[in-house]
Order: sequence, then C-alpha cells, then structure tokens
Amino acid sequence: MAKKLVEVFTAGCSICERTVKQVKDLTQYSSEHDVVVYDLNKQCDTNECEDKAKEYGVQSVPSVTINGKLMDCCSHRGVNFDTLQAEILGH
Repeated sequence: MAKKLVEVFTAGCSICERTVKQVKDLTQYSSEHDVVVYDLNKQCDTNECEDKAKEYGVQSVPSVTINGKLMDCCSHRGVNFDTLQAEILGH
C-alpha cells in the first residue's frame, strides 16, 4: 500500500471531532499514512491551512483530502465514512 497524506479540515466542532477520530481510527494501524488536522477556527501560525483549503477547494468542514485531492465523500453534505474508508484503506 502506498503512503498517503490524509489532511482533515475542521472548525473544532463536535461533528468535526468525530471525523478526526474516524480518520485516526482508520489510519492508526498503518505507518503508511500521515494524518494532519487543520482547525480553521484556530488558524495556523502561517497561512498554510487557509492556503491549502483554498487550493483543494474545501467549501465546508469537516473535509478530508488524500494526497492533495478533496475526497468525493466530502463534496456533498457531511462526510460519507464508507467512501472515506474505501479511499484510505483501498477497499
């Protein structure tokens, strides 16, 4: 399995935190994945999180990208965890 960079964009809300937990649960047993969480409410020391959100086309939170691509599971209303699991684990 190829290494993946999974980035989660949140606003620190309870729905976002569930998404962060779900992503971490899906990736916890694999050293093949790096997970980075960006809380857009807290912003970044640099503009990195805002710049990435714009670059990836993040329109709502929570949103998840893998290797710089906004996942289809996050393009609509809420996160579809079955689709996200398939993307992360390759099922």
